[in-house]
Amino acid sequence: MTRPGGTWRNWGRSASSMPRRVEFPRTSDAVVRAVTAAVREGLRVKAVGSGHSFSTIAVAPDVLLDLTDLRGLVSVDVETARVTLLAGTKLHQVPALLAPYGLAMQNLGDIDRQSVSGAISTGTHGTGARFGGLATQVVGAKLVTASGDILVVSADENPEMLPAVALGLGALGILVEVTLQCVPAFVLHAVERPEPLAGVLDAIADRSTGADHFEFYWFPHTDRAMTKTNMRLPESAPRHPLSPIGKWIDDALVGNGLHQMACSVAKAVPATIPPINRLSVKLWGDREFTDASDRVFATARGVRFREMEYAVPAESVRPAFDAMRALIADRGWRISFPVEVPVAAADDRWLSTAYGRETAYIAVHRYWRDDPAEYFEAVEDIMSSYGGRPHWGKMHTQDAATLRTRYPRFDDFTALRDRLDPDRVFSNAYLERVLGE
Repeated sequence: MTRPGGTWRNWGRSASSMPRRVEFPRTSDAVVRAVTAAVREGLRVKAVGSGHSFSTIAVAPDVLLDLTDLRGLVSVDVETARVTLLAGTKLHQVPALLAPYGLAMQNLGDIDRQSVSGAISTGTHGTGARFGGLATQVVGAKLVTASGDILVVSADENPEMLPAVALGLGALGILVEVTLQCVPAFVLHAVERPEPLAGVLDAIADRSTGADHFEFYWFPHTDRAMTKTNMRLPESAPRHPLSPIGKWIDDALVGNGLHQMACSVAKAVPATIPPINRLSVKLWGDREFTDASDRVFATARGVRFREMEYAVPAESVRPAFDAMRALIADRGWRISFPVEVPVAAADDRWLSTAYGRETAYIAVHRYWRDDPAEYFEAVEDIMSSYGGRPHWGKMHTQDAATLRTRYPRFDDFTALRDRLDPDRVFSNAYLERVLGE
């Protein structure tokens, strides 16, 4: 289906575009036709999944391909636990597709509204010192190239391209199928509780390696950390899920409803932010439960925000975090949203923020009606001083000149881009900035 272009906006309202037309392909052949037509007309093409990137990576200059209808299960190999999905399949749809086969994705982030292709292409990750980002689960893919051909990348065909295609920023072509290495279904024992921030920071290395999945949140203007510790258990382990009422109170009422009210009040009266944050620490995150992995990893996010996230070497997370705390105090800012600190294993994806090094992330947020520029840019300077790499799907100001120094395989990626898309059919202003023209 095709319709005239209107105004497209991302979820965080930090990016928008007015493409000439919007197409909703249902098949790989429909994507081929869309790309071929665009090339014939001299137009550029961008695919979008759920619009959950905060950067302008998905902004379409001319033709926007909305992959919402390109979804579902293509094939399952139970013996190898490899699953092929159409690229527009949403992460929250995947558990139901895998359940009949007793499989699950190895790791997930804390939001599951993204499409599979969008999540891997932007470097979405979860937490866990022994687990890589979602792109590390990719063992194969099919994409439509600028020539209108379908390129297959797998262990048997073009394997040398996999580290680039698995996290390709949408710069190499339009993904139409993604093959994931899954694992047997499992449950997670979750412990979420407030703790003294100083103790968490002192023990962050041990906490990160001592649990399967560990992260913490810090509300500025408080001395407490909200810790989340998850341990993996077999699928047959007894489950003690949150009660429907308890989950609704924690996630819907407190996590979204009251937080939305608090952000609105804080926007009008910034002086209320420190006491609101101290109250939030008391109300949130003191619970223990066991449930299916996807029900523990992901949480609903109803309060709209904007985000910047930097990946720093794991050994640098403490000094980088301390410098950020000092910055907030020195500037006298009032920050209502928490800072999030997850971890990830080193991996081999060329443009992964965790390429070649054990990694910790520091993610900062602002309510979507607040201007984040001053806060984000000052934090960005700190993260850059520690060799930080920005999350591709979140707000940042880096360009190709700086990013080339932070990614050892940057030139290999751009060389492959030159080969697959020499005329920049899949480019936009964001890719021109971060990869070069």
